[in-house]
Amino acid sequence: MPTFPHYINFFNLGPHITTIQLNTTPPTLAIYIVNQDWIHPRCNKHRSYLKVLKIVMANLLVIVLVIHQVMASGYRMGANGLDMNYYLMVGCPLVEPVVKNIVNRALQHDPTLAAALIRMHFHDCFIQGCDGSILIDSTKDNTAEKDSPGNLSLRGYEVIDEIKDELERQCAGVVSCADILAMAARDAVFFAGGPIYDIPKGRKDGRRSKIEDTINLPFPTFNASELIKAFGQRGFSAQEMVALSGAHTLGVARCASFKNRLNQADPTLDSQFAKTLSRTCSSGDTTEQPFDATRNDFDNLYFNALVRKNGVLTSDQTLYASPLTRNIVNAYAFNQAMFFFDFQRAMVKMGLIDVKDESKGEVRQNCRRIL
Repeated sequence: MPTFPHYINFFNLGPHITTIQLNTTPPTLAIYIVNQDWIHPRCNKHRSYLKVLKIVMANLLVIVLVIHQVMASGYRMGANGLDMNYYLMVGCPLVEPVVKNIVNRALQHDPTLAAALIRMHFHDCFIQGCDGSILIDSTKDNTAEKDSPGNLSLRGYEVIDEIKDELERQCAGVVSCADILAMAARDAVFFAGGPIYDIPKGRKDGRRSKIEDTINLPFPTFNASELIKAFGQRGFSAQEMVALSGAHTLGVARCASFKNRLNQADPTLDSQFAKTLSRTCSSGDTTEQPFDATRNDFDNLYFNALVRKNGVLTSDQTLYASPLTRNIVNAYAFNQAMFFFDFQRAMVKMGLIDVKDESKGEVRQNCRRIL
């Protein structure tokens, strides 16, 4: 079971209502979240309202907890000189609204970009740290990270380019591509209905992007022990690994990444869902299968799918199949607010992996080219 600060209590009031209670000063705040399954199936309008209410309540919890933590610790500065207000301090105050507006506009045009931007940020941070190296184009003398087989399906580069172009017009040579990618991923989470959180800024862009470094990415065939080891090498606990895996509440997987599960009987795979995956793969390796029923909505249905043995990738279903992580999956499937809170904390932590300072990095004028 995940651990939470002493001032958080999660419990049920009957089968239909979950209470999240904050034992803080000022007095306790209680948030009540109604179970969406309680609504009659034909009441689609009420179900829609309830879904929005659950997202709002989950985000309210996150906001209260973050405020409480900041007030308790007085913490503002991040690692390696990063700062929540970095761009205000260096005289570029419109960075945040520019990023938010362009990401919002992009997601309104194509909601699937939310998953793409979050995945790009993850693939950036897990290779040489959060330094924008995933954005570099290959040259005749160097094959870059983005052309690795595991990165060929990444997309959303044009969103980062648009943000960078606008920020260069406003304050040239100030905003790093690494920060832009981290902020874009954060805002993609929010605009898809996920938790609200902020990140420290001031990262510098890396000067290396090589295909051979991508061997460090977790594979979709990893089991729970391999995932725990891979994430542990970057300072994450098993709980944080499961929380970050919850980003698969958004997006799809291509048949090539899960067809190995269909070649022989997989006891961790529901038989009916196996037929669904087989039908998907009948159209070819590039055919896409959503991770859960709401591919563009940030919620906890991914974890509910794992409980039903409807995980798409081996690395998804192993989280429930393994006793090392099953209780965490059950907890997140049961409480969306719990997942939201842990996810935003893990994302902030991920954004601090091996960040570059001025001595080891730069601010690129073009995110696709090293200066």
